[in-house]
Amino acid sequence: MAEKIKLTELVFLSEKRKKLLLFLKDKPRTMAEIQEHLSSVPVSILPQVKKLKEGKLVVQKGHAYELTLLGMIIADKMPPFLDTLDVLEQNFDYWAKRDLEGIPPFLSKRIFELKGCKLIVPDVSHMFELSPEFVDRLHISTHILGFSSYFHPSFTTLYPEIAKKGVEISLILADPVIQRFKKDYGEELLTLMNFENVSIFAFHGDARIADFTVTDTFFLITLFSRDKYFEHESLMSIEPEALKWGTDLFSHMLKEATRATDVQVL
Repeated sequence: MAEKIKLTELVFLSEKRKKLLLFLKDKPRTMAEIQEHLSSVPVSILPQVKKLKEGKLVVQKGHAYELTLLGMIIADKMPPFLDTLDVLEQNFDYWAKRDLEGIPPFLSKRIFELKGCKLIVPDVSHMFELSPEFVDRLHISTHILGFSSYFHPSFTTLYPEIAKKGVEISLILADPVIQRFKKDYGEELLTLMNFENVSIFAFHGDARIADFTVTDTFFLITLFSRDKYFEHESLMSIEPEALKWGTDLFSHMLKEATRATDVQVL
């Protein structure tokens, strides 16, 4: 255990050593290249290189420095780990207080792809209204994939309005949401389903995710609080990796859903 701790400290307790390992991941580098990359002088770099050499992570060959096999194994695993820490640290309070059980394991392992997420907090006086930024982005999207485990009255007007523009829309709605639509907004549901560019699916499982939407322009997800009360706070990202993550989540949820016409919602 002592050696393991020593290795962890060697890699992560120095920003210079950490950056150097990542810089050497692609190919050997000269001291001049390292100096330029780290924006530092050799006198401050050499002690860190020496420690990495002593730790058997870096070796010098001629005028260049390169990773050993052990160094390469570690460096290959560093980016997703560091990116995961970065994603969680950016919105730590949000992640720490949310129920994450609804995120499938294969996507939990890729949480580092949710880069650049910003917290969307509704104004207190508009707590139960959709985020204006969310609505604006929907209107400039060319396709929409959405999931919701709760009913929002705005769905009855927002999505038909967007569907009229020819936007491809696929919505997965939890069974209780479908039933609420049928009971109180049957005509609106029928109107929405009659669009050729709209597909609606009923979700039969225990989602444990409040809602998420992914389009060609953004990804937004709302997670339930672990304290069993619902806050309308969401995370939004426009990064391509986040859009791919959201699309994969939609595909996963779709496996437990049935096209609405198949469950006789009308």
